[in-house]
Amino acid sequence: MNRIVFVEDEPEVGELIAAYLARHDITVTVETRGDRAEALIAEVNPDLVMLDIMLPGKDGMTLCRDLRSRWSGPIVLLTSLDSDMNHILALELGASDYILKTTPPAVLLARLRLHLRQTQPFLRADTPPAPRTQKVLRFGALTIDSLNREVTLFAGQIALSTADFDLLWALASQAGEILHRDALLKALRGVSYDGLDRSIDVAISRLRKKLHDSASEPYRIKTIRNKGYLFAPQAWDTPSP
Repeated sequence: MNRIVFVEDEPEVGELIAAYLARHDITVTVETRGDRAEALIAEVNPDLVMLDIMLPGKDGMTLCRDLRSRWSGPIVLLTSLDSDMNHILALELGASDYILKTTPPAVLLARLRLHLRQTQPFLRADTPPAPRTQKVLRFGALTIDSLNREVTLFAGQIALSTADFDLLWALASQAGEILHRDALLKALRGVSYDGLDRSIDVAISRLRKKLHDSASEPYRIKTIRNKGYLFAPQAWDTPSP
């Protein structure tokens, strides 16, 4: 079941949309204030964030900008403001979509599912999918179970969001090979790398921290300068120093 944090200052609107999405296997946590949203998102670790624009404490545009600097998941603006300028600004700030509240619920659901599907496990854009029988990857003390979507390292379970897990699976599925930012970004968010978007770098940094990789000299998920990232298959046998 997918998880969404919905930041909406009108409780009745939040409850109505949450109830509708719950009937379609999407759990929604509603927050009514923009200045409390980031703490909730860090706690819930959702698969998607949906924001109203007019919010108390911190408006949705500012919240979108601040979130995008350190969170790689889909961010959807759901608003009553039918403005081309707002639409353009939202996308430039890192939003994945801009949807009007007048949109029929079934269409809203379809668009949310589209963004959620784009965070499912993937391989490089130029690589054929691996056989469907491959469900578990093991590298020394690291085990990645795609069927149960669980990760263990030295027998301890690592809590990952859907986006974090999918990024790890993508890297580990091509262990020892360089994955370019463009392929990662296109698969995660459905957009091409423009040379400026840092969301993949932020996601990699977050993943390294959770997997106890070195922040200053990463050796498990390596940065290959001007190219992308490489998952080191032999770096999981001993605990991090």
